[in-house]
Amino acid sequence: MVVAAEAFGANDRIQLAGIGMGGRGTYVFWNLARRPGVQPVAVCDVMGRRLEPLKAQGLAVYRDYREMLARGDIDAVTVATPTQWKPLHTVAAAKAGADVFCEKPSSLTIGNGRAMVEAIHRYGRVFQHGTQQRSAPEFRFACEMVRSGRVGRLKHVEVYVTGPPQPCNLPAEPCPPDIDWDLWQGPAPWRPFNSRIVLAGWEGYREYSGGGLAGWGSHHYDMAQWGLGADDTGPVEILPPNGRDRPHLTFRYASGVPVYHMNQMGDWAVVFVGEEGKVAVNRGRLETWPESLMRTPTQPDEVHLYHSDDHGGNFLWAIRNRRPAAASAEIAHRTMTVCHLGNICWELWRPLKWDPAAERFVGDATADRLLDRPMRSPWTL
Repeated sequence: MVVAAEAFGANDRIQLAGIGMGGRGTYVFWNLARRPGVQPVAVCDVMGRRLEPLKAQGLAVYRDYREMLARGDIDAVTVATPTQWKPLHTVAAAKAGADVFCEKPSSLTIGNGRAMVEAIHRYGRVFQHGTQQRSAPEFRFACEMVRSGRVGRLKHVEVYVTGPPQPCNLPAEPCPPDIDWDLWQGPAPWRPFNSRIVLAGWEGYREYSGGGLAGWGSHHYDMAQWGLGADDTGPVEILPPNGRDRPHLTFRYASGVPVYHMNQMGDWAVVFVGEEGKVAVNRGRLETWPESLMRTPTQPDEVHLYHSDDHGGNFLWAIRNRRPAAASAEIAHRTMTVCHLGNICWELWRPLKWDPAAERFVGDATADRLLDRPMRSPWTL
């Protein structure tokens, strides 16, 4: 499937807003806002210092996303907030009639990930997950080679990301007056302010994210899922290391192929190992063993995957054509589910069986209780 970038008509202007205007949020917002046919109109952040420069550029600024979405003139939003907030922001935007570009990782639990998918479908919105490797040619070609059988029957897949988050135990600090700390925390359990959480460290703490396993994992497990042809499913078994014959956290799929969590960042993002060859890929890098596997482009009779070379442009194309984007809500949810399953296995430290159709553990009520978390009042999905 080949998908073009933007093709704009005179009456196709997209009114864009942004929720979360930190470093990454600012980049994602302006990457879209500066394109032809896009009109930036409003931004939202709980930190006043981030809003003043944007107000000076003529944008309407808000501290509360609900007030911004109530404008009624927003066609699309970028969401680049801490992970505990992304499901609520996505669902609220969809209800308000806006399409959503949501940075990774998109969900904190399997339950709120499914709620995001349902809201996107219920309100007929376009969703793009910020997993830009879906629009990178080296990753697409790697997955096409694997899906086309160039490495033979898959023996295993290696994914190079770090491990789970830790509970937050940082000491209390005075909160600067321009930060709405209660609104920053939102549905997360209340705790005293600490600048390390807000400025850089939230991704490492369980209250706000899924650690490295869900951070970079949302990128690299996404590629494992793509290469396995598992965009609408997932593993059926999750096994912790046992110190003997199983050195890695292991996800086993219905096909029998195991995916190994290497628990480190490496030279490669993902390595596909088959009976007749191997494909290793990372950003801007691709190698095969034997080298001849990658000399020939994907042939007409081989597997051709969704073709996007511009993640932002693909999102705008999908909006204008009302078609699925490269990293749709279902794809995002299935990828994040793998990450969440890994974290649950790490927490329980025992083998788990998973039903990807029912999205429930098999005969395991204790594990099922970890599919979702209560939200701090008054926040609900």
